[in-house]
This record gives sequence, structure tokens and C-alpha cells, in this order.
Amino acid sequence: MKIVTIIGARPQFIKAAAVSKKIRKKFEEITIHTGQHYDKNMSDIFFEELGIPKPEYNLNIGSGSHGYQTGNMLIKIEEVVIKESPDMILVYGDTNSTLAGALVASKLLIPVAHIEAGLRSFNKNMPEEQNRILTDHVSKLLFTPTETAVKNLENEGIRDGVYNVGDVMYDAILHFGKIAEEKSDILNRIDVDKNKYILATIHRAENTNYEYRLRNIVEALNESKEQIVLPLHPRTQKYLNEYNLKFNDNIKIIEPVGYLDMVMLEKNSSKIVTDSGGVQKEAFFLNKPCITLRDETEWVETVENGWNMIVGADKDKILEGVCNFKPTAEKLNYFGYGNSAEKILNIIDKM
Repeated sequence: MKIVTIIGARPQFIKAAAVSKKIRKKFEEITIHTGQHYDKNMSDIFFEELGIPKPEYNLNIGSGSHGYQTGNMLIKIEEVVIKESPDMILVYGDTNSTLAGALVASKLLIPVAHIEAGLRSFNKNMPEEQNRILTDHVSKLLFTPTETAVKNLENEGIRDGVYNVGDVMYDAILHFGKIAEEKSDILNRIDVDKNKYILATIHRAENTNYEYRLRNIVEALNESKEQIVLPLHPRTQKYLNEYNLKFNDNIKIIEPVGYLDMVMLEKNSSKIVTDSGGVQKEAFFLNKPCITLRDETEWVETVENGWNMIVGADKDKILEGVCNFKPTAEKLNYFGYGNSAEKILNIIDKM
């Protein structure tokens, strides 16, 4: 059996690190990297650190509008898929790479397997929400991370081929967390002490592309006077310059980091402030309080369990969360037991 796996962004590299190792023990896998994340610090280092096999194809799409990215991906992915003639196409998450891969497969009548299916923010202004809904509706195998995701699919009439396998990112954090302890020296390099800093990440267009939102976030972090470590995303830096916004000295700005360094920063922080879906989950996995800079989240379980506070870009709420937020309940298990990749392999094998 031949499987074509399509990836293009950092979270997908992490998920593929867990799943591809299992798949390649039993099946032939061809990996297509769309090049959606093209900066070396945002892409190449992940393959090196996580031991992901070098992609057989790199499409080098790069940045651009949603139409430009998705359209070019459709053309180039289709060429590869026709050449390789796989039995299945495997996609992850909710990026333009995900949607392009799923559409190519659907048009060529090749079964689609969607890992991280069923997530919903119920905000269709988000391109990710559009991508995940469309992908789910053309998929044959839908691997969900939670029971909530299963219910979301049921509400849309999707019941066949749905499997709650848990979260493959939990597989990854368990495995690579131990490796990070051995190999990462990020705390020494940036000179911070364990549990004496807050980790922040800001990258989503909904925050960076609107001056009032980014200004509120910057001012709240500055006024908190807490020691905050911020790996600065290139997009965020661009808009900070455009809006003439500056962080105070309590914010330690560092370059984007690889996955092992990121895990170490997460594990040793006192709490996490983020607009990333993946980092929200990793905070939960690592028992860290999370303040989410979004108006909604797909990971509703983390909020319901009292470990995640949704603050949007409200300056007062951000300040309150950064300075005072603490979990309100014992953490529950929603995301499986770290064997999601094995479950996925077994289901594909039976199919």
C-alpha cells in the first residue's frame, strides 16, 4: 500500500514525526512538503530535530494570498499524485496544504485520511475553519483527537469512517519531551531560570493584521511587568514595525526556535500566553496554565477543565490572566494515552 502524506506547516511536521515512523514500518510513504512554511527556522530545523524523513517532494510554494497558495498547491500536488498513484492521501490539521491535498485526492477519487478531524471554532471568518470543514466532508477516514470532535462531525451528518484515536501531538510531546531534556540548552542560552518566566507566542493573522489587537496585546504584556520570553514570529515582527510598537525590557525577545527548544521553554515556564492551537494543547499536556489570545478555541476541553483562559485581545483580560490566572480544577484526560499513531496505523491496515 502506498500513502502520500502532505505537510507544509510546523504543527504538521510535529504530527508527522509521530505518525510517519509508524506508517513506514508497514507501508510505503511518499511525503510532499508544500513549502507553506519556508523560513529555515520555521521548517528545516524541524525535520532535522524530529528525525522526519526528508520529503521526497518539496513544492516551494512559499507565502502569498490564500488563493495563490491553495491554487498553486492544487496544481503541483496533482502532478505528484498522478505520477505516484497512491492508494491513500494523508493530511493533517487545517492549513491551505491540508485543503489542497484533500481536494486533489477527492477529484482523483483517492481516499483521504484526515488526522485531527472534527475540530470546530464555529467562526467561519477563520480560513482554518473553512479548511477543516471542507476537508472533513471529502475524507473517508476521519481521525479525531477528542469526543467533542466526534460530536461535531455527527452534527454535520458525518458518522462513517470516524475514529476517536486521541491526539498525535500528545504522542509527540511524550516522546520528544524526554529528548528535549537531554539535548536542549535553551534556558542557558537565553539566561532564564526554571519557572521564573512566562512563555508567550503571537502569530495569528487575526492578531497581527489588526493594529488595535496587536497594540492591546503588546501594552498588556508590557504593563504586566512579568518576565516574559517571546520567540518572535516573522509576521509579528513585520507588523510591530509597521505599527511602531515596541516591547518593554520585561519582554525577552528571541528568534523563532525549533521544536525541542520550544518544548523546553514550555516545560519550564510558569504559564503560557499564546494564540496557537498547538501550544494551547502542549500547555495542557505539560500542566501549564494557558492564557489564549483568541476570541474562541477549538480546544474547548482545556477551557471547560479550567486550565485555559480565553481573553481575545482585551487588554484588561490579558493583564488579569498574565498576572493572576490559576487552574481551577484537577486536570482531566481528554486526549488519549500517547498511542494515537499506533491506532491510526492499525485502522489504515484494516481498511
